[in-house]
Amino acid sequence: MKIRSITCFCNPTVETFKSDLDTLTQLKAFCKEEFERLGWEVQSARLSTTSFGGYTTSEDAVPVVQELEKQTLANGFGYLSIGPARISNLDDYALIPQILGATENVFCSAMMTHHNRGISAAAVKACAKVISDSAKLSADGFANLRFCAMSHVHPFTPFFPGSYSYGSEPAFALAIQSADAALEAFEGAADADQGSRRLVAAIDAATRALVPVARAAVKKFGVPFKGFDFSLAPYPEEWCSLGKAFEKLGVPSIGYMGSLTAAAILTNALDQGTWLRTGYNGLMLPVLEDSILADRSQNDHFTIKDLLLYSAVCGTGLDTVPLPGDIAVESIVPLLFDISALSLRLNKPLTARLMPVPGLKSGDQTAFTFDMFKNGRIMDYPAAALSGVLSSSEWLDIQKRVRLN
Repeated sequence: MKIRSITCFCNPTVETFKSDLDTLTQLKAFCKEEFERLGWEVQSARLSTTSFGGYTTSEDAVPVVQELEKQTLANGFGYLSIGPARISNLDDYALIPQILGATENVFCSAMMTHHNRGISAAAVKACAKVISDSAKLSADGFANLRFCAMSHVHPFTPFFPGSYSYGSEPAFALAIQSADAALEAFEGAADADQGSRRLVAAIDAATRALVPVARAAVKKFGVPFKGFDFSLAPYPEEWCSLGKAFEKLGVPSIGYMGSLTAAAILTNALDQGTWLRTGYNGLMLPVLEDSILADRSQNDHFTIKDLLLYSAVCGTGLDTVPLPGDIAVESIVPLLFDISALSLRLNKPLTARLMPVPGLKSGDQTAFTFDMFKNGRIMDYPAAALSGVLSSSEWLDIQKRVRLN
């Protein structure tokens, strides 16, 4: 396991923002030094703000975010998340491709659902257009790495891009890269129970090692610690592949029948832990960030529908999914509806980070040169424009499932 990010949260609208940023800068340096002293690798430090619509206007959004990006980097944070575009101001969605095109280290997100009203068709369509427009910012469609459409994602999630702050006080949280813990736990396990116990024990042991540093930071800087996200995040090498973990559980190849059971076993194990939680604490199946998933994308039995299915037992949604470059906005909408409906019905956070690649079609190979990516195949996309009530409704009132006795 490694610390993917020490993520700090702030609100640029408060009078104390400058001093808050200074405090957070010192806090992340303190934590990094202490974690490394204990033998933990810290991959990044990140800064996450409240929704950018609260501190920018349509006229100044790009220069304000550019200046904030400069401040972020100058203070030693490698990446900045400017929070989500909100349904209450749909004009903000159209600003996202402009912001992505004018920055290099800025991540954005956008909400698709409202906890009381359900799915906003206008917001879903706006997100689909963001994905389509952002894909055209470069020849490889890479800008969409820095955007996700999301539903039911709570503040203080430390994993990007669906990360944002809330309220006026600064805070911090830890995102842990832990797919390797799942691999090790089920290697040679006698049965699912033993593998699950090993996984929980490994994460609990990591928590015991990390909590004292977090508590020391709280005491030293007076900044609340929101908790850990021990989502089983992979790295694009086989030793840290969640796809490989599925296969260690006994699935011949991810995408075969039995994969859903493997996903359920892993997430059920995560539910047994007692650590302070924030974010997802679920499965992360980013196709292009996992060497085995990227490799299995060559096979017809591993599809977008499979990724949706696994999300139903507590994944984090669809992540770094390579799509045909000519996909129409109207064809992206149905998948975003499906993600939103799963999220609301199951009362859980889900995101969609979709990556149409200009010039490529289903079956073509990607050619990214990004260190965190493993190239795979453009996945087939069985979708077309919706009709009927799915196209005419402004809101889809989908409520969480009620358990019956």
